[in-house]
Amino acid sequence: MFFQNNDLGAAEFSTWTEKRKSEEIAKLVEGYRNGLPVGILCKMTETIAGNRKKARRHLKHLLSQDERNAAAAKETGGMLQIVKDYLL
Repeated sequence: MFFQNNDLGAAEFSTWTEKRKSEEIAKLVEGYRNGLPVGILCKMTETIAGNRKKARRHLKHLLSQDERNAAAAKETGGMLQIVKDYLL
């Protein structure tokens, strides 16, 4: 049942202020720095931010260029393309 719902909380996040969204995305970035998979970081950031363009803006603000490059260097295949779309 869980996988049938692609919402991931989007309805809830859409009611949040931009400040709250930024704070929650910052928590996700900290989680990534502590081992959260980059794919989850990217997808949840997009869901919270509202779209991929806003997610990229948040991630580029919160992650250094070195961190973004390192994340891309670790990935291969389809995940590499996803990481590039969000971080580079």
